[in-house]
Amino acid sequence: MSDAEQPKSALQPTLRSNFEPGTTRWAVRRAQWLAMGHSEEDLLKPKIAIVNSSSKLSVCYAHLDDVCRVVKQAIRDAGGLPFEIRTVAPSDFVTSAGRQARYLMPSRDLLVNDIEVQVEGAELDGMVLLASCDKTTPGQLMAAARLNVPSVVLPCGYQLGGLCAGKEVDIEEVYKSVGSLKAGSISLADLKAMTCSAITGPGVCAGLATANTMHVLSEALGMALPRSAPIRAGSQALMENAARAGAAIVDLIMRDIRPRQILTPAAFRNALRVAVATGCSVNCVRHLAATASEAEMDIDIVAELEALNDTPQITTVRPNGPHRIEDLDRAGGCRGVMRELSDVLDLSVMTVTGKTLGENLADVPEPDRAFIRPLADPFRHEPGLTILRGTLAPDGAVVKVSAVPAEVRTFSGKARVFEDEAVAIKALETHSIKPGDVVVLRGLGPKGGPGTVFAASFMAALIGAGLGAGVAVVTDGELSGLNSGITIGQVMPEAAEGGPLGLVAEGDVISIDIGARRVDLEVSESELAARRAVWRAPDHSQIRGWLGQYAAMVQPLSKGAVLKPMRP
Repeated sequence: MSDAEQPKSALQPTLRSNFEPGTTRWAVRRAQWLAMGHSEEDLLKPKIAIVNSSSKLSVCYAHLDDVCRVVKQAIRDAGGLPFEIRTVAPSDFVTSAGRQARYLMPSRDLLVNDIEVQVEGAELDGMVLLASCDKTTPGQLMAAARLNVPSVVLPCGYQLGGLCAGKEVDIEEVYKSVGSLKAGSISLADLKAMTCSAITGPGVCAGLATANTMHVLSEALGMALPRSAPIRAGSQALMENAARAGAAIVDLIMRDIRPRQILTPAAFRNALRVAVATGCSVNCVRHLAATASEAEMDIDIVAELEALNDTPQITTVRPNGPHRIEDLDRAGGCRGVMRELSDVLDLSVMTVTGKTLGENLADVPEPDRAFIRPLADPFRHEPGLTILRGTLAPDGAVVKVSAVPAEVRTFSGKARVFEDEAVAIKALETHSIKPGDVVVLRGLGPKGGPGTVFAASFMAALIGAGLGAGVAVVTDGELSGLNSGITIGQVMPEAAEGGPLGLVAEGDVISIDIGARRVDLEVSESELAARRAVWRAPDHSQIRGWLGQYAAMVQPLSKGAVLKPMRP
């Protein structure tokens, strides 16, 4: 049944999952579900997918089965029939091991298609999406936008760090300390001790990295319930949210409220405002663009972000400053941030509560000012996230201003060009990368990888080596939300598309001016034209398996690197 054919009655909706009695589909499915113990009455209820990416490969997902059980019971209590479905479960710190992490970005789109197959194939009536590591939340948002069945995103929380030698340590410290080891400032025994203490519970990486960023932005978009993010994994608060999500999805189905009524241009602008004010991960730009694309929405996410340069930064959560993700949680979380931004948000947008954002924020208490500042008295009078353009990035590049050393707002240096992150890390180890250099990591984007190479490991090594304020990095590869330093990411067009990044030669001068929002390659147009004439796109035609399919279908970064069907 198409969207247009769906009835709009809030009291007696016609469920697409209730097939006509006597048909083949009705008979065979009835036989299957009765054999599973469901009752005659169950078969008439709203049939709801709980999209669970539970996996024992990664601590990010280790607790999701417990969350799923609570959601199931809440759906039953609210009058629905839950069906747990499993999907691919990519982890940025586990699934990144193979092929230089080329599977990570493609896993997002694999997840979207995985959900489509199971939910559309079975013609279920709605979804609760258990969101965890970096790629699951955007993939689930994209699936909700594509399928447009009633959906609730349930952020499943962050992990806690621990103590090592009397000092607080978390996964960010481990990440950066690999560079410290290579630089000789700590020993292997020191690093090993840190790994034993850095994670003391389930959930996603501590800090405002990509996973927590997308948890927060799912609430900012209106697709997650208020008080959803950030939240500690395994906490009573998370289990209470799980029960609320189970009840909410049945209500959304009965009222026929769908994602495309929530994922409007105004909702995306609200989410971008939150991203800028908090200094979210640079990766949110591609993920929001992809979600908008799946919603078939005509909005330029890059341009919309570019227009928010007047928004100051009102939180300083690591890696943007000294505060921890649990501080933001206790201080009021996403809804506390949105309360402070309410004068510059569109409060009329619909949310998964069935109420407007304004109604949701009406009774939100004042947040803790130590961690969430008012717009008029921010931590920093500049955006936490912004777009740079210039001759090196005509379609834009993303910089996490909040993670760039405060004393650095302009930088100019000679290019050191690498098309393999491992080679760049080796150059760092041999001290051939010097302060004042601009390291170009290219050919690592969705098309060039294919599937984006994890340039974040080089950044972590650079910071650990103490060069974060003295060496700039420009890349089309994937960055971790934990990265800090002078990092210009998501350069568009990427090198493999024929962008100027692919034309940079060793020793070229690259200039960065964050205040002017510029990143420029100081090479004459005539010289660039000569280089362009001999440039050739990478040939991925012989790559087999999922990465080969991804290479053939992936679209530009500026469009969110979504997949489009192959056509003659």
